[in-house]
Amino acid sequence: MSRFSGPRQAHPTRGHQRARALPRWWPLPVCALLGATAGGVYGVVKPPQYSATSYVVVTPAEKADPSVALGFAQAYGRVATEVAVIGDAQVWAGVSAKTLRDSVQTATSPDAPMIAITATSGRAADAAGMANAVARALTVNGAHTRADTGVRVVQFSRAATPLAPSSPSPALTGLVGGCAGGLLGGLALLARPRRRPETEPETARAASVPGPAGATAVPQEVG
Repeated sequence: MSRFSGPRQAHPTRGHQRARALPRWWPLPVCALLGATAGGVYGVVKPPQYSATSYVVVTPAEKADPSVALGFAQAYGRVATEVAVIGDAQVWAGVSAKTLRDSVQTATSPDAPMIAITATSGRAADAAGMANAVARALTVNGAHTRADTGVRVVQFSRAATPLAPSSPSPALTGLVGGCAGGLLGGLALLARPRRRPETEPETARAASVPGPAGATAVPQEVG
């Protein structure tokens, strides 16, 4: 007679054993690797950006309070990207007014009457040209209002054509992406529910139940 055996059933604990084969901290290196890869790809795909800075200084007139020049430097720094100044700068830079407003930033110092004009562009020559154009427009505007303000606006330093991009390199973006991915992996690891302790075997889990106490014989009194 031939024996017939039914289909074998998978052991119920094999899936759990395979799940336990991975260490609990596996999201940390995986997320760090994914973040580093994404950051490196971003650094390679994104075109480089160049930055150039021109400096303008505000000097007081004769017998004028130096604090007046400091106050006008703050004011000129705020209006450097306004229409009154950009109208002339866009002609010298050869770009639109919108490009100047989006690409030029100014910074002033609370201690010195100096204005830093920084322009950013995908081309190094354009970055230097925009920074110098805005600085020139500020000096022309300051010359027109010198009789009223009592200060003079002079270009202190021209912006030079940058030799290297100011945007981060692919190695740096990859490092930042790896750190961000590792942080997310650590947060995901902390947010995971803790694994329950393994169940004990039946022999250890079964508690020994004491049997019922035997009835004690009560001696009868002899009359």
